[in-house]
Amino acid sequence: MFSAVLDLPRRTRAAMALAAALLLPTGGGAVAASPAPPPPAGCTGPVSSTWIKVVVEGVHDNSGQITITLYADDSSRFLIRHGSLYIGRTPAVAGTTTSCIFVPHPGVYVLAVYHDANGNGNFDRNSLGLPAEAYGFSNNPPTLLGLPAFRSVRIEVPRSGMATHIQLKYP
Repeated sequence: MFSAVLDLPRRTRAAMALAAALLLPTGGGAVAASPAPPPPAGCTGPVSSTWIKVVVEGVHDNSGQITITLYADDSSRFLIRHGSLYIGRTPAVAGTTTSCIFVPHPGVYVLAVYHDANGNGNFDRNSLGLPAEAYGFSNNPPTLLGLPAFRSVRIEVPRSGMATHIQLKYP
């Protein structure tokens, strides 16, 4: 086969060499990674190169806002005052509210969401201490008998642009 290539006219060999050079990866065989998708407009949190789309489903009405709290992969900081990495807020949209939140870097995180229907910036509870507003967690774990186990709400964010769906639970 090599001798057949040598029998081709010089211009044809040059064109084949150029085509091969353009098609072969550079840098010692490394192929450049495709660029991360740009974040959607309105992505909240300290800007980084990694973001996640959060789709909150089952929103009963347009009142107030959806609050998304981002936690590090640290069970000792989960759901405690000042334990979160960031709290993002977006206007509630009946049915499905879609938002975006920046995360520091690819890794494991936890998301807690609630529908702050009265817009007071707090997760309201009734006189017994039970939730008075809708809530949900990453991975949609059961919460019938109390808070979910930390291991059940951890999600892997390996790259920008992935989406997670959280179903709200109303009291």
